[in-house]
Order: sequence, then C-alpha cells, then structure tokens
Amino acid sequence: MAQPAPSRTITVGDIAITYLPDGEGHFDPVGMFPASDEAAWSRHAQWLDDDGRVVATIGAYLIRTGDRTILVDLGFGTAEVDIPGFARAESGRMLESLAAEGLTPADVDTVLYTHLHADHTGWTAGEDGLTFTHAAHLVGDEAEVAFWRANPEAPFAPPVATVLDPLSPRLEFCRDGQTVAPGVTVRATPGHTPGHQSVVVSSGAERAVLLGDVAHCPAQLLEPEWAVLFDVDPDTARRTRERLLDELEGTGTPVGCCHFPEAAFGRIVRGEGTRYWTPL
Repeated sequence: MAQPAPSRTITVGDIAITYLPDGEGHFDPVGMFPASDEAAWSRHAQWLDDDGRVVATIGAYLIRTGDRTILVDLGFGTAEVDIPGFARAESGRMLESLAAEGLTPADVDTVLYTHLHADHTGWTAGEDGLTFTHAAHLVGDEAEVAFWRANPEAPFAPPVATVLDPLSPRLEFCRDGQTVAPGVTVRATPGHTPGHQSVVVSSGAERAVLLGDVAHCPAQLLEPEWAVLFDVDPDTARRTRERLLDELEGTGTPVGCCHFPEAAFGRIVRGEGTRYWTPL
C-alpha cells in the first residue's frame, strides 16, 4: 500500500532542500486521471492505497542557500476534503514540519509559488493576515493571478479572501529563467495552470529540479498523456510534461515531485525499455 512521502533532505552542492509534509490526499484514480481506466491502473497498483485510491502527498519544499531561506509552495493549510466516491484529503502539519527544522515563519525570506492552487497556498494567510510576513511572495506571471480572479469557482481555486486579496499588495512576478536567489532559478512550465513554474536549484556542477505539478503521480512517467483533472490546459500540460521528462530522464538529476507518494525526491531513469521513478 502506498504511503504519503515523509520529510527528507537532499543536498545540491552547498544548498539543502527539505521536503516539509503538510498532509495527504486519496483520490479515485480514474476520476483523477480521466484518460486512464481500471485496467491501466492494474499496472500502477503500487501507487494506490488499500481502497484502490491514488495516494497524493501534500507539502512544501524548504531551500536553504547561503543566508537565504525559501519556501516553495505552502501546502493545503488546515483544510479537509471529503467528496464521496472521489476524494478525501487532510492537512495542517506544515508549520510543525518547519519547526522541526528549527525555523519559524519569521525566518523565511521568500515564498516561491509554483502556482496558486489551494493545495499550494494553504498557509498563505490566516485571520491575522499573511503567515510569512517577512517574506517576498513570488509567482510565475500575471496570467496566473488573472486566471484565478476570473475563475474563483474553478476546482481547487485559491480563496480570494485568504490568498488573493492578502497577497495582492505583496506579490511579485517572475520571468522565465529568472534567478530569485543564489542557485535558485525559475522556469516557466505552463499547462497545469497558466503561470505554472518549476524551480531549478544549482550549485557547482550539481542541480535538482522541483517540478511542482508538472506530474502528480509516478504513473505519469509511463503514461505522460494522462492529464490530471485539475489541469487548466491539458494539452499544454502534456507537452510540458513530456518535454521535461525527456530532458531529465537518465541524467541522474534529483527531481522533487510534491504529490508523489512514498518519496518526494527521486530520479527519472530508463531501463528494460521503459521509464520509471527511483525514489531517493
């Protein structure tokens, strides 16, 4: 039975990247990936729980580089979801995970959002305003915010009152290829959402890539045509996914996939004529 990914730290040269668990989700696999079917999931049963649901990890990544402390995404907050026959999810542990690393919200100088879905912005703000009051808040581009302003009822839309409005005066936009901290660069990877971005971490000859929601489950490495239900533009998301998987396959590059079960870091490798995920 698949389990949510635990906390884990890897190093990329002089930079440390830590996965911070927040919660977990369990989804009907065919509902989550509408192009799939039950027969196909028999080939990917290792990513399912005892009830045959896809296990999705929910959390964030902490990057420590020099004197910089950066969070990539902010989990789902204290949310709970229960949609009979489709999904259940719970979260609320990210601040505890951060504290386990000896940090408080005041220590974080940058929050870098891969995108603004609710399960990536859950700890953005509370009743007293922004949680990370000392941090710069960075998102991909204006198209990301404009889409959610225009589509507040879309699945997993960020709440206007607790995400978009509090962020508005503080939000900064990134351009493709921009270096946001020493060794930390963003890369436009649209499709899942209009302004989705991934994060490339480099130090010396080493690098890692945090994909964000380019892929949601290791099954998509073998089935890259499977769009997830929440892709805003499934065709663009598929092209982005195929391009990145082809680029990363066989390079040994550590990859962070924030929703993958079992391990939030791994490598994309090829063997015996197929592509697969090797957890770190």
